[in-house]
Amino acid sequence: MQQERTLVLLKPCTVQRALVGEITSIFEKKGLRIVGMKMMQLNEAILKEHYAHLVAKPFFPILRDSMMATPVIALALEGVDAIEVVRQMAGATNGRKAAPGTIRGDYSMSGQQNIVHASDGPETAAAELKRFFKDEELFSYNISNILSYYAEDEI
Repeated sequence: MQQERTLVLLKPCTVQRALVGEITSIFEKKGLRIVGMKMMQLNEAILKEHYAHLVAKPFFPILRDSMMATPVIALALEGVDAIEVVRQMAGATNGRKAAPGTIRGDYSMSGQQNIVHASDGPETAAAELKRFFKDEELFSYNISNILSYYAEDEI
C-alpha cells in the first residue's frame, strides 16, 4: 500500500469557531501524520487559481470573501490512502447532507461554511500541496507507533 499526501484547508469558519485543534486532532487520532502545517491569509489571486473551476460562477464572490474572512490553516497530511480517507472523514460537501460522524456532518450546517477543503484526487492533491506549501515546508519523519495504526504489510 502506498503512503499518500493530501491537502486539507481548515476554513475561516473553523478558525472563527475555535475548532482548529479539535479538527486537527480528528485527523491525528485516525492515524494521519501531519507533514506540513501553517496559517496563511489567502488572497484573490490564490483563490482564483485554487477555485479556477468556479471563478465564472455567480457565487464565486461570496466564496472568495468567505475564504478571505480570516486566515486559514493549511495541513499536509500523510498516510496509506490518505486522499480517500480524508474525503471520507470530511463527508459530503454540504454539511446538512453530510452523514453524522463525518467532520462536516458533525460540525457544519452549510455548503460553504463547511469546515474543511480536502483534495479530491492524486493529481489535485499534488497541485494543491505545491500551491500552498514550498518543498522545504513539508517534512518526512517516522512515528514510533506506526504498527499501532497499520499492519506490517500495509506500510
